Amino acid sequence: MPRIAGGTFLITGGASLVGSYIADALLAQGAKEIRLLDTLALGSTEMVGHLLNDTRVKLIRGDVTQLDDVVNAATGADGVFALAAFLTISMAQNPALGVTINNMGIVNTVEACRIAKVKRIIFASSVGAYGLPTADVITEETPFTSAGASPAFVLYSASKLTGEALCAHYQKAHGVEFNALRISSVYGARQHNRAVNANFILQVHDRIRRGEAPVILGDGKEVHDYIYVSDVADAAAIAMSSPSHGHVLNIATGIDTNLTRVTEIVLEVCNARHLKPLYRADDRAVKASTVTHLNFSRAKAEKTIGWTPKISIEDGLRRTIAWRDSRGKS
Repeated sequence: MPRIAGGTFLITGGASLVGSYIADALLAQGAKEIRLLDTLALGSTEMVGHLLNDTRVKLIRGDVTQLDDVVNAATGADGVFALAAFLTISMAQNPALGVTINNMGIVNTVEACRIAKVKRIIFASSVGAYGLPTADVITEETPFTSAGASPAFVLYSASKLTGEALCAHYQKAHGVEFNALRISSVYGARQHNRAVNANFILQVHDRIRRGEAPVILGDGKEVHDYIYVSDVADAAAIAMSSPSHGHVLNIATGIDTNLTRVTEIVLEVCNARHLKPLYRADDRAVKASTVTHLNFSRAKAEKTIGWTPKISIEDGLRRTIAWRDSRGKS
């Protein structure tokens, strides 16, 4: 297993929200070198700007669809965090490119790990790998359900299942250790506008700070498992250095929060409870899960690698809003 302290790590899709927090976590634990591989087509130097003055961090312009780029970046690395991927919104906008990046990207990443003799890969999967499940409790054994899911969401979900299978195959065939993290709805400071579920938080906050009533689409009962980004980064770092590997793990809080409750919390944080939410018909062109019950189990992650989340939805939204307010209304 790779040790974080003194280790060298590659993060594909590194100029991203999750990538920047993983880099923060690794540096705090004494990593020797962090390589951020990104085309910057969707990522941003602003996202990782606070890292670039650290001599231990290298930003590498490269493309996971080009095997040579990944091999060069992975050579000499102890571990790789495979984050590079299109999310559902981007997949809907450009499915051909999304399928290429999400599928060929992970093919090239695991192959580069084999060639470069990388010890372990941490694959950023998603709870989208379950589709729209109806189980009372969603464990890692819950099957994928496509019925009712949008085409873009199915494409995204299928790419995550493909990535998990490739990681498992390369561990069995070539000895490249892996842990795949099925991450729930990530949000937090440095939030971008490409995450379909986290976008709701941004939209509510934008309206409130303009003095307008927040808008909730549908009846407000749609739920998500919102997980603060630093908890995801902690999970990724633990999964890299844990003696236990070869797992697919839910990285979620295990708490369902509906859209009405998210709005209530943002109103409270903004001292704007006088603004009463408006409920309107759901006209979103791109949707992920729209269910009213999830209940993800995080028992396996706690048992196998010892991870538990630390940030509540209330604290997380407070941090996110404080960060956005610190940047002004632009």
